[in-house]
Amino acid sequence: MLIPDFEIVRYSPSFASEWDRMVDASKNGTFLLKRGYMDYHADRFSDHSLIILRNGLPYALLPGCACGQTYSSHAGLTYGGLILNKKATVEEVCHIFILLKDYLRRAGFNTLIYKPVPHIYHTLPAEEDLYALFRLGASVAARNVSSVIYRENPLKFRDIRKSGVRKASKKGLTVSRTTDLASFWQILSRNLQDKYGAAPVHSLDEMELLASRFPGNIALYGAFNEAEMLAGVVVYVTPRVVHTQYISASPEGKDAGALDLLFDHLVHSEFNEAPCFDFGTSNENGGRFLNTSLIYQKEGFGGRAICYDTYTLNL
Repeated sequence: MLIPDFEIVRYSPSFASEWDRMVDASKNGTFLLKRGYMDYHADRFSDHSLIILRNGLPYALLPGCACGQTYSSHAGLTYGGLILNKKATVEEVCHIFILLKDYLRRAGFNTLIYKPVPHIYHTLPAEEDLYALFRLGASVAARNVSSVIYRENPLKFRDIRKSGVRKASKKGLTVSRTTDLASFWQILSRNLQDKYGAAPVHSLDEMELLASRFPGNIALYGAFNEAEMLAGVVVYVTPRVVHTQYISASPEGKDAGALDLLFDHLVHSEFNEAPCFDFGTSNENGGRFLNTSLIYQKEGFGGRAICYDTYTLNL
């Protein structure tokens, strides 16, 4: 096969519209990889995203940033590997990675940290990058396990989760979509501080900004006792996956089974046609620590394991 001419150019803001169009037209891009999402924390990361041109036209994108002599794709995102044209082939992507390796070395990087888009998000098979990484000798540096429901073959809720749904229903709790991120952030922040001494990855202002930029993709659903929010879930909606970005309940909500009722609504009613429902990861330390109580809850709703991997490649 004759390999087309590829050229790698660095992203600049003048390419923003073209970048977003490429994400929409790709076989593995999501709204997280659009500039309106990536750039909300541009002050915290030194952007070094790349555009791969094929015969002068965008053919692939690499969301990335510089961290000293390490190139990360992308340090501020859950995933951010090579975003591919629907026509991209294995041979082409292998060639692109050879060019990428040369480009990054010449730019002064000695290590590539690569976080591919998990396959559940792909609208077409798009793991050419994983094969190319294998060919170049990359290794798995981190493996976080997420809990996912396949709509075509779901498992039933465990009895403990069904019991929580019944309990919340008897107490008269209701579920609805809400824009009250401030109330939820109070619940979430208190729980993270009490359990882990930590804060949410996103500040309230950041999440409100992102929700305003992507109202069709980011939504908050709450479980309420009359007007009081007892639990909430922030979901990220993409063409194939509904992903829970944040989950939290107040002490009263935990006692009342509020999250059980909330997930019963999300899984069986609100998003019952989504191909995949992703409860998110349950790990720390690059996947080496498994939060068994957290994943037990998610598996109780029928979720089973999908890996979010990170690769490292010496340049």
